Amino acid sequence: MSERMETNGNQPITTSAATAAATDGGGLERLDRRSVVVLICVGLACGILSGLFGIGGGTIIVPALVWLGLSQRHAAATSLAAIVPTSISGVVSYATEGNVNWIAALLLALGVVVGSQLGSLLLSRLPEVALRWIWVVFLIFVIIQQVTFTPPREGHIVLHVWSGLFLVLLGCVTGALAGVLGIGGGAIMMPALSFLFGASDLMARGTSLLVMFPGAISGTVANWKRGIVHLKSGLIVGCCAAVTAPLGTMMAGWLTPRAGSLLFAAWLTFLAVRSTWTALKATRAARA
Repeated sequence: MSERMETNGNQPITTSAATAAATDGGGLERLDRRSVVVLICVGLACGILSGLFGIGGGTIIVPALVWLGLSQRHAAATSLAAIVPTSISGVVSYATEGNVNWIAALLLALGVVVGSQLGSLLLSRLPEVALRWIWVVFLIFVIIQQVTFTPPREGHIVLHVWSGLFLVLLGCVTGALAGVLGIGGGAIMMPALSFLFGASDLMARGTSLLVMFPGAISGTVANWKRGIVHLKSGLIVGCCAAVTAPLGTMMAGWLTPRAGSLLFAAWLTFLAVRSTWTALKATRAARA
């Protein structure tokens, strides 16, 4: 079985097409104590962000996994696995308050499942440096959107034939980007549901969290077949995130829509600066 070398910054990481990591039986990677502690902390923080912003948490999971030594490709695939339990906990919290549009979520999910397969294929084939720069561009785009647009607190999604078709199309685009970037897609769906379809900020978050579940499962299965998922790390992060997601949901209700948007933009700005620096280092290493 052939092996390939992937570069994470200046550190080469050897991966196998079947395992994608040093593994125990069953495909679970070996983790030292430091890594487990970091993954637990990342999961707890991820859950709060997931509930607060209606995202899967990939914006914190992916950089953390890269910092621990995974390539951008493996970090994105593992992040998608972590989003499965995270999204379940978050959507339950929003659904109990009536902030989920189930029909819109179903239409989005149809597109996400299809798009996530394309995203998984692209993730396994795009160069590592390209993945890092796609991630940076995505962060900048969402920051601009959050600063320039304030979602309404009162609003609902009006469904008809054309809006239904656009929801499926939005799901396809979201699924493809989510598969490539290792995110749940909430950073795409949440603003789109408010800006294009008139949903309130809370309903947009709850609905996007519900859609993440089938999309994350579909993408994770595809990534697992390609041997690029570190399942044990993903489960540690996801299970810890599921514990704190309800707290994030409570915090979302306390903030005004404008405050929530600016807080999300501030968080993404921090990530964009750090991700740009690591992308520049990876680019220099690739040229060398």
